[in-house]
Amino acid sequence: MLLELRQLKLQAGQQLLLEDISWQQFESILTEFGEHRAARFSYSNGLLEIRVPLPEHEKAKEIIGDMSKILLSEQGRNYETLGSTTLKNELMTQAVEPDACFYIQNQAAVIGKNRLDMTLDPPPDLAIEIDLTSRTQLDNYQRLGGLELWRYSATGLQINLLQNGQYREANYSPNFPEIPIIELVNQYVQQSKTSGSSQAIQHFKNWVRTNY
Repeated sequence: MLLELRQLKLQAGQQLLLEDISWQQFESILTEFGEHRAARFSYSNGLLEIRVPLPEHEKAKEIIGDMSKILLSEQGRNYETLGSTTLKNELMTQAVEPDACFYIQNQAAVIGKNRLDMTLDPPPDLAIEIDLTSRTQLDNYQRLGGLELWRYSATGLQINLLQNGQYREANYSPNFPEIPIIELVNQYVQQSKTSGSSQAIQHFKNWVRTNY
């Protein structure tokens, strides 16, 4: 008897790896799980990873995403945030769902779009991954052409920039070149663990208004 995927129950923090999955099967799995789901998907050349984040993963994602929105708003910059939308390119057989993504320079290209096709649409100007339950694989992003990728883990924020087709670690963000983003993210995410998320965000807003 064959099991259907919806019969599998993944708990928070768990991962499922499926091999030899065709692109058509991957598309069917996406449809079966639907858009309103807790699981995150990553697909590369037949290997499908399904993971369910832990609560601390979601908290870090929200805080870092909120900090990015505050900075962009305070600077008067237009942006579109598409959350954990599926970024996929059938020709490259690659797909990934970032924890958060922002279109800044390419904002106009995705206004009004709920689904993206990386064979037609530009990649996000900024993608954010929270690596508290698993390690983000860079291959998907390299092949899709995402230029700036933030990865937050237990050791803090790491900025990766695409250079000559490969990601290299950097100590600054091209999207926020004048701002010590690594130091700030590490400080306020850590603060949220002791004083709470709303207090940490309010303190960050105060810092932004004082310094910029």
